[in-house]
Amino acid sequence: MKNVAVIGSSGAIGKAFLNQYLKDSSISNIYAISRTHIETNDERIKYIQMDITDEKSVENAAKTIKEKYLDQIIIATGILHTSSFGPEKSIRDISVNKFVEVLTVNTIGPALVGKYFLPLLNKKNKSVMAFLSARVGSISDNKLGGWYSYRASKSALNQVIKNFSIEIKRTNSHAVIMGLQPGTVKSKLSEPFQKNVKEGSLISAEESVSRLVKVIEKSSNIENGSLVGWDGQIIKP
Repeated sequence: MKNVAVIGSSGAIGKAFLNQYLKDSSISNIYAISRTHIETNDERIKYIQMDITDEKSVENAAKTIKEKYLDQIIIATGILHTSSFGPEKSIRDISVNKFVEVLTVNTIGPALVGKYFLPLLNKKNKSVMAFLSARVGSISDNKLGGWYSYRASKSALNQVIKNFSIEIKRTNSHAVIMGLQPGTVKSKLSEPFQKNVKEGSLISAEESVSRLVKVIEKSSNIENGSLVGWDGQIIKP
């Protein structure tokens, strides 16, 4: 039987991962970790409150998990815009406060998760820690510019993932650490920009996650340290 954790379980993609895992009878414990409480009647789901931007909160959440190991850890957190700011369209829109907030949520928070949750990965069998990242974090794929803080935060996250994948092999040869590109998903994050998406390219969180789960299951040392699209293709840095 497997134990899994979904960090950011109250978001669209996080909820979709929870629902996908509930269909899997081989999973005995599902840790739903987020700032917002998850209402559920399924006894397999254990809710843990956590703020990814607060190191003590992340540390306490990891200590709360009673299982000695986790087979999969999904980090489905992220920020692109808020009610007070959107992604930068030009250099005129760059500000310290926006940059700090985006980097804190998209890069520093996931790095803290790695610090405290990587030791919880199963050491006897294959285990996976997968971070939601973005294609726009690829420097070689950047053709449009803009979105300075978001692009930079995801590029930095991809570097953190690569570092994790190298270090974890010293203590856990069965672990795979990877980034996931979920596609353009119908969610609050993408809502202001959905009108610019090509017809047929906007997908539901459920469809995205059903494919991402397959990517995770098929992953091996080849994907370790890489950003992988929902179609299974490795995205160049």
